[in-house]
Amino acid sequence: MNRLKGAMTALITPFKNGKIDEERYAKLIKRQCENMIDVVVPVGTTGESATLSHDEHKRCIEIAVEVCKNTETKVMAGAGSNSTAEALDLASFAQKAGADAILSVTPYYNKPTQEGLYQHYKAIAQSVDIPVLLYNVPGRTGVDLQPETVFRLFDDVENIYGIKEATGSIERCVELLANRPELYVISGDDAINYPIIANGGMGVISVTANIMPDKISTLVHAGIAGQFDTSKLINDELFELNKVLFCESNPIPIKAAMYIAGLLDRLEYRLPLVAPSKENMKKIEEVLKKYEIVR
Repeated sequence: MNRLKGAMTALITPFKNGKIDEERYAKLIKRQCENMIDVVVPVGTTGESATLSHDEHKRCIEIAVEVCKNTETKVMAGAGSNSTAEALDLASFAQKAGADAILSVTPYYNKPTQEGLYQHYKAIAQSVDIPVLLYNVPGRTGVDLQPETVFRLFDDVENIYGIKEATGSIERCVELLANRPELYVISGDDAINYPIIANGGMGVISVTANIMPDKISTLVHAGIAGQFDTSKLINDELFELNKVLFCESNPIPIKAAMYIAGLLDRLEYRLPLVAPSKENMKKIEEVLKKYEIVR
């Protein structure tokens, strides 16, 4: 099993007149490939998957696979839902489309028990052959995938190999790796990318990498190689950018930043998401002036 790790980008989904801007999407993914990103992650939280139709969701996966074909960059497709049946359908499609792995968020809104989460993830993973990365982001979903449930899934289901941890808790990451050193813990919070890697994490799924793929790639590769001074230096350098990119709900600020930087030719969201406030737009503009952004 090819356990995907390293520098991974939680891709935004560009829109044009209410539809996915497929040409721009492909260009953005190509830029990631050219800047040493190991894995692109389409249709996760940052990709506004909650407001995409199933056909649109699947098309985003197809485009990512098409662009990354014959490159060093792999594809981890978002395949989560609060309906297990829908998650199974997306996971199956991702495998057939050629994705290298799937990322599956905890079911949101319906607040399943830990046993429900266990059965949900077991069903998804057993429906495919490719690796499955769990995704825990309780601030978004309203449910916390507890360590004991993570351990059960890791022990019982062969292709569940790790977790994207977005609780923001270093203690949680320490607990996971202290009990299961072979578990792949992936940072889901850009502000603490370096601390998680220094604790034994095997990579990041980064929002910031949409705009700074070169820096995130260097940070992660240096950290995994044990070059902690280099990794920490970059993490510190990116602190102000990481902070402003979460001044409103993700992906509102990152899409605004990419628009300001000229990586998007229009600033468009799907309702209920809207553009940042004028105050926050100005904050993003001022912070971006401090960074050199590769085109």
